[in-house]
This record gives sequence, C-alpha cells and structure tokens, in this order.
Amino acid sequence: MKVHILDDWFDTLRTLPSFDKLAGHDVTVWNDHMEDVDVLAKRLDEAEALVLFRERTPVQAALLDGLPNLKLISQRSVYPHVDVEACSANGVLLSSNMHAGAPSTAAAEMTFALILASARQLPQQMASMQSGRWQLAPGQTLSGRRIGLYGYGRIAKQVAIYARAFGMEVVWWASTEGRARAAQAGETVAESREAFFDESDFVSLHVRLKPTTRSIITKADLEAMKPTASFINTSRSGLVAPGALLAALKTGRPGRMALDVFDTEPLTDTTDPLLRHPNVIVTPHIGYVTEDELNVQFSDIYDQINAYATGAPIHMINPDVWRG
Repeated sequence: MKVHILDDWFDTLRTLPSFDKLAGHDVTVWNDHMEDVDVLAKRLDEAEALVLFRERTPVQAALLDGLPNLKLISQRSVYPHVDVEACSANGVLLSSNMHAGAPSTAAAEMTFALILASARQLPQQMASMQSGRWQLAPGQTLSGRRIGLYGYGRIAKQVAIYARAFGMEVVWWASTEGRARAAQAGETVAESREAFFDESDFVSLHVRLKPTTRSIITKADLEAMKPTASFINTSRSGLVAPGALLAALKTGRPGRMALDVFDTEPLTDTTDPLLRHPNVIVTPHIGYVTEDELNVQFSDIYDQINAYATGAPIHMINPDVWRG
C-alpha cells in the first residue's frame, strides 16, 4: 500500500524498531506540519493509507473529499480530530486501537515531572541563576502534601503510585461513576468538589476531552485553590473553561500552574500570556512524546495497516464501510 505518515516533526519513526513492520509498503513520511487543506490534499493525492500522529492534523470532510485513493486512516486512541461521518461517506475506514487498560507511563511521568518542577520552581530557579541572582525562593517538599487527582483513569492511577512513593496524600474527584469506582477500590474521595480544590496542594487533571467534559474545570474551581497550590494539566486544554487560567492567575489562586497542553497547537506565539507568565511552567505537549511510547503506539498503527492489506482489518471504528 502507499502509506503516508503525517507530522513526524523530528523524523523519529524511521529510527524505531516498529517501523520495520511497514516493510513491503511504499512509505512517505512528512516531517513538517501543513494546515492548508488544498496543499495537504495535493501531497496525499496518491495515499491509500494515512497515518495520523495523534491529533496534530484534523481530518475533516474538506480534506477527505480531495483524497480519491484513500482507503484507510490508521491511528491510535481517541479521534475527536477525525470526521468519522465524512470518512464513511468517502468509503474510508478508520482504524484506531483504543488500548483500554494499557499502561501509559510516559504521560504519568511527564505529569509528575511538572509536579516536581512546580514544587521546586525549577525553570524559575534556573532563570534566576542564569541571570546572576543565585537562589530565587524556597520551594515545597512533596512529602506530606495533598495531591488531588481529577479523573479516575489509568494515567491518574499511575500518577498516584508516584505520588505515594513521595509520601503524598492522594485524594480523588471524578464523574459520579468515577468517584464510585474510586471509593469501591478503597481510595479517598473528596467530600465535595469544593473541598477537592480548596484542600489540595496540587491538582492534576486526567480526563478525556469530549462534549460532556469540555470546560469541566471552571474559573471558580481554580480560584477555590490555595495561593500556594499548583494546577497541572497534561490532558487537554479544552477541559478548562476559556479564559479561566489567566483569570485565576490574576487572583493568585492557584499560585502556580504547569501546562503541557494549549488551545492552539503548535503554540509558537512568543507573546502568548500563558507562555510569558512568571508563575506558569509550559512544555510543548510532550507528555506522550518518548521513543518508548511512540514505538508502542505506532506498532499498533502499523499492525492495523498490515491487517487491512491482508483483508482482515482490525480496530474498525466505522466497520460499515468495509466490504472485504
């Protein structure tokens, strides 16, 4: 098959063991990010299989209508960036392994790295030293402090393991169903949503973005936090109400934030107020971007391509388009 891979910005995929699974296919890897739909359609004109690098490129009707040879879109995990109806209308199969129950250590490790960086103000301390001022201010010890984990899923559970290893108290909040599952597992669930935000020294968000969770974190939630507390988001920026982050920062509640996700990605505007705020640590959505994690993810993706090529597709999201 003629396989095109989008948005491999650092040409990483060729260096991973899983890439060998594409042997025998005609593979084109694109290392830049193209937003112009017309240009993108010309690039992909001969593509039979399209590989998406997470959610970096939206695939909507305007693009699909311009790809007459496309038969398969292969990706991993959730697909809010893909117009499934338009895929079906164009006879394109979407395959995506939802990997339920699989561990996700890369995102959990990144989350805890941001927790540590926020507690000890590592970027700010580095900037202070580089400017000749030596120490900036005292940091915080994690042991004995409370971390509030919002969302009772696999990534949050892994973060909880790290937090307990550091001697932290773990408290949960989630949907009604999530809170019930946490309580059944013997976990500590906050008495109320208000108490969860008010009493936590760190709040880390771990919820999937979908219509029912968009803007689930409000300005009032953030402003209920302590001036000494930190808010960490490595999930999706759309989970937080528009403008809530900056509004809360102006009140000093919470006093610190660490963000790996943004409304606009890639975010290259150096004047963006979140990027320039002295109390915000920012990273460019690298929670899942490790060689190990990418090798696992794309191994699944290549398996989907090979399964399709042999006439036995797997992980079908819109199976009605498959005709054998």
